[in-house]
Amino acid sequence: MVEDARPANESAPPRAAVGFLRGLSGKLLLLTIVFVMLAEVLIFVPSVANMRIRWLEDRLNTVAAAAVVVDGLQNIELPRAVQRETLMATGTKAIVIRRKDASRMIATVDMPPAIDGEYDIANFTALGAIRDAFDTLLFGGKRVMRVYGPLGESDATIELVMKDGSLRNAMLVYSRNVFLLSIVISLITAALIFLAINRMLIVPIKRLTASMQEFSDEPSSPERVLVPPKGGDELAVAGQHLASMQRELQKTLKQQKSLAELGLAVSKINHDMRNILSSAQLISDRLSDVDDPVVKRFAPTLLRTIDRAVGYTQEVLSYGRTAEAEPRRRFVALRPLVQDVGELLAVDRQSGIEFDVQIRDDIMVDADGEQLFRVVHNICRNAVQALTNHQPEDGRPRMISVSAVRTGSVVTISIEDTGPGMPAKARENLFTAFRGSARSGGTGLGLAIARELVLAHGGTIALVEKPTPGTLFRIELPDRPVRLDAFRAKGRS
Repeated sequence: MVEDARPANESAPPRAAVGFLRGLSGKLLLLTIVFVMLAEVLIFVPSVANMRIRWLEDRLNTVAAAAVVVDGLQNIELPRAVQRETLMATGTKAIVIRRKDASRMIATVDMPPAIDGEYDIANFTALGAIRDAFDTLLFGGKRVMRVYGPLGESDATIELVMKDGSLRNAMLVYSRNVFLLSIVISLITAALIFLAINRMLIVPIKRLTASMQEFSDEPSSPERVLVPPKGGDELAVAGQHLASMQRELQKTLKQQKSLAELGLAVSKINHDMRNILSSAQLISDRLSDVDDPVVKRFAPTLLRTIDRAVGYTQEVLSYGRTAEAEPRRRFVALRPLVQDVGELLAVDRQSGIEFDVQIRDDIMVDADGEQLFRVVHNICRNAVQALTNHQPEDGRPRMISVSAVRTGSVVTISIEDTGPGMPAKARENLFTAFRGSARSGGTGLGLAIARELVLAHGGTIALVEKPTPGTLFRIELPDRPVRLDAFRAKGRS
């Protein structure tokens, strides 16, 4: 059984927040209220300035109606008592009608107050009106202001002096009403937006989050896989991808569990196999002392084969301990190594398969000889299996060709056969263990091992397309970079 490799002191993954205000729903509701209130503030600023202008215009129009009547009575001055009643009714301190040639005081108090500010209703700017409105709203109430504007359609101007207390009170009432109305609008808008977005976003997100948490608790259970939602929006697509990823992860976990159990069994078997091969190695050493030409011919090959088998068993045990051996690189003659592969595979003319080695004797490869042998052996063994019971249709011989060329610091090795070629299914998972086999019953480990060893040398391996039937693998192995001090020491020696 595969155990959880997470350290005991590692904290568990965080669970979903249960607090309303800490969750997306609460944050969404608060942000909606804040943004609606901000919009109301942006609306309130010009509207309160406009309310102030309208209020002053209404006061001027009211005063102008009374002033026109009095102005029609030429050379008659209103009694002081009537003036006080008029000023009290209009909430002003003085009323004046001005014309180009003359001005007439309609009503005034005994001692006109000092003026704190003047405002022309007919001529103002938007920014100026906003500035004056907030000045009155924040600092007004006891100041005296002079307000004037046109008197109807005539060329006369109506002017009045008044305190701004009534104006400020009216503006405060207006601001309070706007504020209360903004609160109501914000709550209604936030509730509607919250309900809509909560249904479209928050609920599906919570469902995805709950599925991920449940799947992480028990990833091997098929019941933990999310049932993908229907639809084509982003969240539905995310749910479909999550469900697909969970299914693939379950397959991977199941496969890795099987591989772990298989690896344990192989390690046990390999341990006993190593002991058997060690005994065979001791016995084979004595063959070199036998004075027989046939024995002397095959004894070196047999000894090398057993040595390699012992080395493989040791590497399998090391791999089981997750301690992959690093390549022990040195310059190796490539031609004898490839010839040993042919002898080990027993590829000769009697087998009906030709093994053609097109490699010059002077080509040296900077590599681990045993690992490079395994790479070439795995690829050539696959070629032998492909050529067995297969006859090329164009009458060509069944042949495996191995060639190599050095270009600068890179050696390119080509391994070609005249077999049936690689099936399309095998090409899709070419270097994947247990999935890249080209024949029934194969494991696909050979190419996976070859690729891993080539990558450990900093090289590349690839299947090359060719116009004729068969397969062609190309391996490129670079030399190790030379350190400058080592190069100089070699030059001095």
